[in-house]
Amino acid sequence: MRALVYHGPGQISWDTVTDPVIEDPTDAIVRVDTTTLCGTDLHILSGDLPEVKPGTVLGHEAVGEVVEVGHEVHSMAVGDQVIVSSVSACGHCPLCRDSMFGQCHGGGGWILGNLVNGTQAEFVRVPFADYSTQRRPGALALEDAVLLAEVLPTAYEVGVRNGHVSPGDTVVVVGAGPIGLAAVITARIYSPRRIIAVDLSSARLEAAGRLGADSAEVPGRLIADLADGPGADVVIEAAGDPEGFVLCTRVVRSGGHIANIGMHGKPATLHLEALWRKNVTISTGQVDTSSTPWLLDLVTSGRLHISQLVTHSFGLSRMEDAYEVFAHGTDTGALKVVLHRE
Repeated sequence: MRALVYHGPGQISWDTVTDPVIEDPTDAIVRVDTTTLCGTDLHILSGDLPEVKPGTVLGHEAVGEVVEVGHEVHSMAVGDQVIVSSVSACGHCPLCRDSMFGQCHGGGGWILGNLVNGTQAEFVRVPFADYSTQRRPGALALEDAVLLAEVLPTAYEVGVRNGHVSPGDTVVVVGAGPIGLAAVITARIYSPRRIIAVDLSSARLEAAGRLGADSAEVPGRLIADLADGPGADVVIEAAGDPEGFVLCTRVVRSGGHIANIGMHGKPATLHLEALWRKNVTISTGQVDTSSTPWLLDLVTSGRLHISQLVTHSFGLSRMEDAYEVFAHGTDTGALKVVLHRE
């Protein structure tokens, strides 16, 4: 088969590799019909995750058709259409029993495109298939379905839920990339008083306005007024940028929450000299995707509208072009870039 292979920092190529096979009885093999790129893939390419070894097929989000199952897979069969979760869950360890699938101690967690070959390929081996996939409703478009593999549950679980967004809150989202925009969308579920999106890209700020932000601006007067005045109840850091994190600490109110989603490739300064008396809660997290069934229901019932997150579409064979477009998103206007089987 063909797949996008990581060869070391700054080096990827669309190569011919060995087809995946069932290695454990809980595995399934899925033909990839749609996959996508993630900011984490760019961190890998930058060398920020040395645990990813050269020769690894990247990617951890996909939608496709089951073509083979191990003899201990019971919830799916060959021919089923599934969403492949970015997180694999053994389903049996204490953390999985608490729905903390991202922290799985039974061999799961974030392993696809990290510790094992991932989804940016024609086929993928899905470990712990019973607990690591969701059935895709036939009426749900592939481009919408793939957003439920990671981007939507990450924004909701690590940003909105960890940040305790509540009715009447002022919510600031720092970083209006795909995750930040998904946080804007899912924060709306809880009827906040207003949502303010902050980014340096005018195209992304325009997208934030279309997707439900009440205000969208580069860091400026509105943020300064919040920092000097009442502050925000919840600040969601979705940029993975040290300066963005510092902005979060400035704008949050006393007793407020900072929910860090962004993956930081560099250290971020924690200004305890300014925060020690503010009773601020700071949360971090790896997505668990435990919310995916609920979010899937909201999307299929028309309660959440997510299609505008996808801005670019390519065939699988144009994977390297897709990386180029996605890596320069502030110039290309790319939000979520998807790739389809040709």
